[in-house]
Amino acid sequence: MSYRKELEKYRDLDEDKILGALTEEELRKLENELEELDPDNALLPAGLRQRDQTQKPPTGPFKREELMAHLEQQAKDIKDREDLVPFTGEKRGKAWIPKQKPMDPVLESVTLEPELEEALANASDAELCDIAAILGMHTLMSNQQYYEALGSSTIVNKEGLNSVIKPTKYKPVPDEEPNSTDVEETLKRIQNNDPDLEEVNLNNIMNIPVPTLKACAEALKTNTYVKKFSIVGTRSNDPVAFALAEMLKVNNTLKSLNVESNFISGSGILALVEALQSNTSLIELRIDNQPLGNNVEMEIANMLEKKHHPAEVWVPFHSARSPAPRIQCHDE
Repeated sequence: MSYRKELEKYRDLDEDKILGALTEEELRKLENELEELDPDNALLPAGLRQRDQTQKPPTGPFKREELMAHLEQQAKDIKDREDLVPFTGEKRGKAWIPKQKPMDPVLESVTLEPELEEALANASDAELCDIAAILGMHTLMSNQQYYEALGSSTIVNKEGLNSVIKPTKYKPVPDEEPNSTDVEETLKRIQNNDPDLEEVNLNNIMNIPVPTLKACAEALKTNTYVKKFSIVGTRSNDPVAFALAEMLKVNNTLKSLNVESNFISGSGILALVEALQSNTSLIELRIDNQPLGNNVEMEIANMLEKKHHPAEVWVPFHSARSPAPRIQCHDE
């Protein structure tokens, strides 16, 4: 208790007043004591690994050109060290000569029919290239020349065996056009049960509000014509998944539901899979590219194994400990 009482008197001290009363030398000593140094770090320069122990004034102004000239002259003044054993250029031992590989002599000369010898003598490099491709000598030419010669019955190569390999020119592929579906108009058609609307594709439309997607799910409860509903890459979240799960419990027309590449968590995915217990029409449910996790995948697998469904339902899994890449359910 006495030590704690001793500390009580230091709580209300005015640090600024104490620092203001210190002299310049005392402040310099305090700064040296409080300076943080790392003596064990070899990557730091010496000035940052130890305290400054010198107070010498500079001997003169810093002039880089004069310093460089002084260092250069100092290097020239130092004499080179003489070799203890001078180099005389004398060669000792035998020079290494690589052994030449023995050449296999040709046992007999190859003779062809006069017509073939005349044809080969007058053949161009391109024709010889095609003949080599037909004979299977693919190492003498590029892949493009080889496959072009095999795929045609005529002389197709325009260059010889020693031609420069050129890259294949590919046709530029245009970017995929953005989805031009009118979301508000599509919602009205779903609500009005339009018989001409059987497929709803809202893929990659980023600015669809969550209430609009929930309204689509609510309208699908009473719709009897839409068979395919896809909202890939629309930034849909759990409220949208819960609304779609409630829709699946009462809808008996929808055949395919695709919610891939969204922000739906494991609870939303489990709600969709659990809703399949009350659905008899859905054939395809796609939930790929979602951050599910191993525990959620195991729960989905258990749900699908217990489910009795008249058609096949494919659900992809990516966890290493999941029971299978896909679960396929059949009715019994």
